[in-house]
Amino acid sequence: MRSPNLIICPCCGAQTAGDLLSQPCDSCGALAVGPPLARPERELPAYGLTLAVGASGAALALLFAVSILVALFGRKTFSLGAWEVLAAAETAAWRLKWLVLPLSLLAVYFGERVVRRVNRDPLRYAGARLAHAGFALSALVAFASFALVGVTVPERMRLSREAAAAADNVETYESIKVLLEYQQQYASLPMNADYLSTLPDPDGSVAKAVEMIKAGRYEPDAALASLPAASASSARRNLNVSVRPAALRRGEEMPAERIVFTNYTLRLPGKDKRLGTPDDLFVRDGMIVPPPAEKAPAPRSANAPREVKIP
Repeated sequence: MRSPNLIICPCCGAQTAGDLLSQPCDSCGALAVGPPLARPERELPAYGLTLAVGASGAALALLFAVSILVALFGRKTFSLGAWEVLAAAETAAWRLKWLVLPLSLLAVYFGERVVRRVNRDPLRYAGARLAHAGFALSALVAFASFALVGVTVPERMRLSREAAAAADNVETYESIKVLLEYQQQYASLPMNADYLSTLPDPDGSVAKAVEMIKAGRYEPDAALASLPAASASSARRNLNVSVRPAALRRGEEMPAERIVFTNYTLRLPGKDKRLGTPDDLFVRDGMIVPPPAEKAPAPRSANAPREVKIP
């Protein structure tokens, strides 16, 4: 079904169907006094739409370029290398994702309609090249924004998971921080959690760390290779070892000289607050590590020599 031809009434501006020469306007009742004026022989071409498309594309491209420069200058070392510029572009696209992406999509939609209209009647519009250039810039900014944001999504998701894990393990990191403060102040790790009470505790974090470490299993150790010669030989005699004097652990007989603990392992209870369950946390020298794999005992051969303990 075809819609009727509508005519705009010159008196009231209402749209009416039919011919005003034969029937009055439906809105105001006016009648035409003569035929409509003929179109002029020469009409100036319009440039408003083409200028708007060109300006919108240029504005989006300029905004994106300035954001990339700001991201470049915000890095630790300014460089115009390919990878540095790409990383800055990813940062700029992520920062402007809620602004540039919607605006670029609107600019592409509006620019495509204008370009199509200009192509249908090129003599009626001026600045056809400007419209095409603005549309191309808008499409380029939209594509680049989508691509750069899409590339960074997996890394952002990984960082989000790490942040969530860090929030869940905030008490563990507090304990690691207190152990590090003790090592920096005394040049050694504590023998047990009670030694941490010597640290200043203005906010109560040291007391919480002491309680948490006591609830877990803390094992410091010191490499005998880092001890003086006299201490190492004394430790070997006291420990009665002669083949592999690798380390001295807490609970073993100490040499006469002061032992400096340089490494530690810490096992803390997980969310169930019970030690010895599968959700326990394992810390080694300030880093949360996966639980150690349990080694199965190697099968003993029937012809293997037996160990004989000589009194």
